[in-house]
Parts: sequence; C-alpha cells; structure tokens
Amino acid sequence: MFYTPALPDPKAPPVRINLLSDTQTKPTPAMREAMARAEVGDEQVGDDPTTNLLNARVAELLGKEAAVFMPSGTMCNVAATLAYCRPGDEILAHATAHIIAREGGAHAALGGFQITPLPGDDGQFTPETFRAALHPRTRYQPPQVLVSVEQTANIGGGTIWNKAALDEIVTTAKAHGLATHMDGARLLNATVASGISPRDMTAGWDSAWIDFSKGLGAPIGGAIAGTRAFIDDVWRWKQRLGGSMRQSGVAAAACVYALDHHVDRLADDHANARALARGLSQIDGIEVQAPETNLVFFRPDGAGVPGDRMVAELRKRGVMLAMMDGRIRACTHLDVTAAMIEETIGHVREIVRGA
Repeated sequence: MFYTPALPDPKAPPVRINLLSDTQTKPTPAMREAMARAEVGDEQVGDDPTTNLLNARVAELLGKEAAVFMPSGTMCNVAATLAYCRPGDEILAHATAHIIAREGGAHAALGGFQITPLPGDDGQFTPETFRAALHPRTRYQPPQVLVSVEQTANIGGGTIWNKAALDEIVTTAKAHGLATHMDGARLLNATVASGISPRDMTAGWDSAWIDFSKGLGAPIGGAIAGTRAFIDDVWRWKQRLGGSMRQSGVAAAACVYALDHHVDRLADDHANARALARGLSQIDGIEVQAPETNLVFFRPDGAGVPGDRMVAELRKRGVMLAMMDGRIRACTHLDVTAAMIEETIGHVREIVRGA
C-alpha cells in the first residue's frame, strides 16, 4: 500500500504533544458551537449565507473583488492553475513549492502544465532569478503564463517572502504578460509576524488564498480571492473537481470563527517556535534553523542521533513530529502550549544524552 494513509499503531503510546503539523489542530469547543448553530443553505445555488459571508470577508481581507470557499488549499492551487493556464503552458515556482513537491503532480495530470522549478535559498527565488528564467515568446518554448509564490515558504523553514521582493516579482511579471498567484497556505502567519496587513501583502497579486485548516484551527477549507472574472472561472473548476458543496456553511462557520478569534494568536505559535529553536540550539550538536514563523527545522545528527531515530524516540515518549526534506520539522499551533515546548526540549536532551 503506497497511497492509503496508514492507520495509527495501536501499540504506540498516545500522542500528548503533536508537533507534526498545524493541520493537526482540533476545532475548539467555541468553534464547534459556531459550526453547530451556523445558518446554512445550498452553496451550489448561492444561498448558503455563512459561506457567502466568509467569501465576502476573505475578499475584503485580501483586497480583491471576490472570493470562493474551497474544501482544501490544494484545490485552491489546482483550480487557480486550471483557470489561468492551458495544456502546454509554463508556470514558474520555487523548486520546493507545494505545486511542485506536495500536490501529487495534479497540475500536470489535470492540466498538462509544465512547472519550471526556480532555485533559491530558504524556499524563495529572487526577483533576479525570476527575470533570468523568462524567455521570449517563440514557437520553440512553452508560453510562460503564471508565476507562483508560497507564503510562507514551508520547506524553506516557514520563511516570509520580503514585501519588496514580492512587489518586484509582480512588476516584472506584468511587464512580461504573466499572471501572479500567491499560495497562502500560511499567509496569515506571515502577516502577523511581519506586521504587514493581508491586503498589503497580496497587493498586485492576481490571486491569493488563505488556508483555514492549519494554524487557524478549522477542520477543513481554504478560500481563494481575485477578480470576479477569475473567481467565476475558478467556480467552473470547483464544480468539475467535485469541490462544489451543499450546506458548506457548517464548515465555513469554523473559518469565520477563526478569522474572528484565531488570527492574532498566531503570534503565540511564533513565540513557541522561537522558544523551541532556542532550547534545541543549546544542545550540543543540534543544528537549528532560526524560525520566522511557526516552523522549526533541525538536524540532530551532529549530536549522534540520526533524524529518523530522533523522531522514533520522541514518538515513544508521546511527542510526534516528522522528517521533511532531510530534516526534522516541528510545527507549533494552537494545541501546543509553552509547557509542551519545554517538555519536548527536555526529551530531546535526554535522547541525546543517552546516545
């Protein structure tokens, strides 16, 4: 079995500290209550009031004309590329971006698109690298139609794209006739950490989306925003992909609740990530990337413990995290407390000491 998720090992101890991902968050009791009392209708005919409210909120937040609720962030990205591109078109993105490394080849499988990977440190390419990758429109090369950035850059360590660089990429893209798309999987982590508003962060970008099922703590969902014409085309692909729902307001209510209650508290996750990185860096031999948001990447090999062994040993102690891109990734979120961070650091220290 390669594709079906494995069931939890019944012999493994219970997970007490879940640093695997911010997708592991559980809806809070207040969020569940908001879902239970959500006013709903049929999304497919446009009369679900809670979903309509969420779409209006996201469009306003990102400074766009319209938005549409989607079951997942992956569907936001896939529907966007299908709306922008035709088979044989070229998309430019960082080599580690979700659309290349984490979405199962959907863009090639469903759209026949070529995604050209751009190099760059910390999950980001520079405006200069982007310009160097552009080529004249000839019959010998695919039409370059779209450039995409991922905010924050996951594999890069949860790094935040610099606003000036984003603006320069937009200016260059427009000058060469490319559309611009921002994968906003952790967009609000970036805006909270940087102090730049979501509207300003996404200014100039033709489309951008927010994932509600990560640090914002909703059980499912993302919302993508852009022009009315673009969102109209995204709706066509949402229908084709099976993402058009019925009483989606039950799920949308969790997202509205998250916008009201879970955005500012992302700063707590960032503080916990910094505390984890600080504690790990004080253990001899552990190499830690300083976090900018809620992701902490580290290597314990220098302390005599290979990464996969460290992950396995922590799991025995009820702490769950994962290997990613050859390093261990720990992800803080609303179900992780400062006390859990200190306990995790203590476990790592004990494992290193016993190596």
